[in-house]
Parts: sequence; C-alpha cells; structure tokens
Amino acid sequence: MGQVRPIAPPALPRAPIGRVQLAVEKKSAFCYLPLTIAERLGYFAAEGLDVQVRELSEPGHALQALLSGSVQALSGPYSLAIRLQARGQAFPSIVLQGRAPQLVLGVSRKTMGAFRDVRDLRGRKVAVTAMGSASQRLTQVLLANARLDSDAVQYVPMSSPSAAVAAFRSGQIDAICYTDPVITQLEQDGGLRVVADTRTVRGNAEVFGGPMPAGCLSVSAEYLADNPSECQAMVNAVVHALKWLQTAGPSDINKTVPESYFSGDRALYLAAFSRAREAWAPDGLMPESGPQNVARVLERFDEGAAPKKLDLALTYTNTLAQKAKARFRA
Repeated sequence: MGQVRPIAPPALPRAPIGRVQLAVEKKSAFCYLPLTIAERLGYFAAEGLDVQVRELSEPGHALQALLSGSVQALSGPYSLAIRLQARGQAFPSIVLQGRAPQLVLGVSRKTMGAFRDVRDLRGRKVAVTAMGSASQRLTQVLLANARLDSDAVQYVPMSSPSAAVAAFRSGQIDAICYTDPVITQLEQDGGLRVVADTRTVRGNAEVFGGPMPAGCLSVSAEYLADNPSECQAMVNAVVHALKWLQTAGPSDINKTVPESYFSGDRALYLAAFSRAREAWAPDGLMPESGPQNVARVLERFDEGAAPKKLDLALTYTNTLAQKAKARFRA
C-alpha cells in the first residue's frame, strides 16, 4: 500500500511544545480508535506535540508504566481513574474517547435456542475477555438486573478473539460478552442472538441507566498542573479526531486505519465500525452523570474500588475538552 494521506489537509505544525510518551494496552481496540486517528492524521503534530505511542499488551503493564512515570499519559478505561483515586492517587481523565464500553452480551442460537431472558443464563457458560474485566462486570450487571447472583453463571475467560469465536461456533460456550469485531462476526454468522448492546447510546442506557464512560486519556494530577500546554495539545488532537469520526465513511477508514487493524477482513472491520460509531464521545466531554454510574458499578462488582472514599471531581476534568470543543466546534 502507498503512504496513508490525511483525509483533509492537516493544519500546519505549531511551534514544538514537547514530547509525550503515551501507553496503551491494545491500540487496535475500537474504544481507542480516536487515538489512532489523531496519530495517523497528524493531529498531534499539528498541535506541536511529538506523541510516542507505546503499546504494552501485557495486562497491567500500560498502567504500571503510567504509575512509574516512564510514560506521561495512558489511553485506558476511565474506571482506572476511579480505582486509583480510591487508593489516594490522582490520575484524572483529561479527555473522553468513549461514552459507552462497546460490549455486547449475546447467546448462542445453537445451545440456547429457547432463550427468553437473562434468567435463562443460570448455570450456563459465558465467555468473557478476562476475569475482573469490563466484560465480566457487564455480565454481572445484567445478572443483577435480573435478580441473579454474580456466580449464577460459569465465566470462561478468553483473551483470544479467535479462540472465543471458535468456542462459540462449536457450542463450547452458551453465551459471550465481548467487543467488536468478534460480536459483528458472530452476528453475521447468524449464530448469535444479542441480549444487551452497549455500542449504542440507547442500549447503554438500558443496561446502566445512563452514560458509562469508557476509554479516555489519563495523566497524573502533577503532570497536568506542571504541563498544561502539553495536556491541552493532547486533548485538542483527540477532540479533533472525535469530530472526524462523527462523519467518517468507509473510504475514510480504509485510507486512515492501519492495515493490521483489519486482521485480513476489511469488510468485517468496516461493518463493526458502523455499529460502534455512537459509542465514541462526540466532543471529549465527560457526561455529568457518567462518573457516578461508573463508581456505582465498581462499588458493587469491583473489590478494588471504594466509592465511599472517592472524590469523583478528582477523577476527571472537562476544562481542556471544553476549550477544544469550542475551537473545533465539536
């Protein structure tokens, strides 16, 4: 393939501000696509910022890099900011990438053809990305909404998307709570019946009762105070990317997203992208009730968080995103 060109002429680079090391666990994940867009279209450079993205795929390594100071920013779930604040550590979100977790719970038409509601999952095998993951928490929320205990199902951790697809197709698992493109692939196969879908604003509200902030950029409170220009530049670039994503079509994605993200199936990726569009934040702003909703879920299903000790105002700031929103009319 030839060199990727920006969809629209990028702004001229500003005077250099500095370099930022940014960690992410899985860069190709749909929830962090705004980060890739900002990088590929030169939005960071247009802000005078040299952002070095480090993909640390081992679980927890990206967070440890942030905590140790070897990176200045983390592209990760907003829930981490709450967990850290519960431990007395301030690593606020400075811009929101996703307003919904983009997770879907579906059941197998092969093994659960007579499925009526979530209560039918009792005793069944449910694939999740990992124990303690957002996909397990979503399953627990749905079970609780149906007045079932969290251990009413057998959780089967499957970090490999291909293994999850194979297990579902063969009937080794009865249900799956996963992200795209796995879910879209199983939908296209015809073997998946969607039960709960947080790729849409409406579906997310049906599960959680309101917004459930997901992917964001986090930095330490000290870094934010000492490096306001770098932080504003990062936020500007991400909000610019979020605005681009609101109207991007298949041809735009084809030209901009790295070939490796397609995993050999460009059509599947594009189909999944169209389903995920609503889940990205339109302007980078944290929704008013979002932090409380995340804290409530963590309080109930995550032993690592203690919401009663939390000051949620220390887990995010909208100040930088508001400036970026005004600038880009996002």
